[in-house]
Amino acid sequence: MSRRAYAAHAGFVDPARAASDPWLLLIGVLVVETLYLASVHLMGPFLALVPLAPADEVTGGTTPRGLLIQLSSFITLALAVVLVSRRLHGRGFLSLIGPPGLAVRQLVLVTLFLGALVVIVEFVPPDLELLSYAEMRPLPVWLALLPLSLAALLIQTGAEELFYRGYVQQQLAARFDRPWVWLVLPSLLFAVAHWSPDLPPVEGFKYMVWAFFFGLAAADLTARSGTLGPAIGFHLVNNALAFLFFGEAGGLDSGLALFLFPVEPPPEVLATLPDMPQDEGSLPGALFDPAFLIELAGIGLLWIGTRLAIRR
Repeated sequence: MSRRAYAAHAGFVDPARAASDPWLLLIGVLVVETLYLASVHLMGPFLALVPLAPADEVTGGTTPRGLLIQLSSFITLALAVVLVSRRLHGRGFLSLIGPPGLAVRQLVLVTLFLGALVVIVEFVPPDLELLSYAEMRPLPVWLALLPLSLAALLIQTGAEELFYRGYVQQQLAARFDRPWVWLVLPSLLFAVAHWSPDLPPVEGFKYMVWAFFFGLAAADLTARSGTLGPAIGFHLVNNALAFLFFGEAGGLDSGLALFLFPVEPPPEVLATLPDMPQDEGSLPGALFDPAFLIELAGIGLLWIGTRLAIRR
């Protein structure tokens, strides 16, 4: 990681230099997290007053309207970041994203390039045996929802990038002239935010490790490009793959998936699957599990694809 590779980062960080005291950043992070968590807890009372959808649909993301509302609710995170940035640091929304015209061009370029890459890797040729036992949502319905789905995902991923790679990374880089500080610390914060108490401990830790490396890749792309555009595109395509293509029927965040798999695969499919261990096993063994390593390699593939798209 040479200084030359991150030359564009200096201009991206400049707006944060005037008010870069670490205690301001600490207060800002605490305020943003508090405001966002408050908005999450207020979602139930809000839906009781404005019945857009039952609260369990929104929390679980089990229906199209429920998941669209859930993803769109991340606008509260973005508003909290902008409010804190303005009040504590005296700077506005555009200062958090870099040159806006360049950011938008890079976002569109990365999204189209990675979107094509993901479709080729996932569906060319199609895994007919795998898809044969999935229920396919009516394609006209899925396509009609696609613009709303992408808009909601853009709100969700854009808000997270605005906070972690915009606000936190910028403020750290304005104070500390050491790349590892502003690459690693926001990624650790991003990883902690992805801790899920509902998962078994080992699975929860693996998810945090995955989120850390994902955050590290997004931070690197931001530093190389000097805008949030590539990181948002990188994040958007990853989440589109997670939310819009495959899901478990009636399962968590399955409301917009094109292919819905049954909770229990048919017996003929189960017979073809390798035997699964009956317990979680040790943490070191879980981290070197081939399936998990493939997931980490997927981050690397998207990272390389983004760098090819922006030529950085």
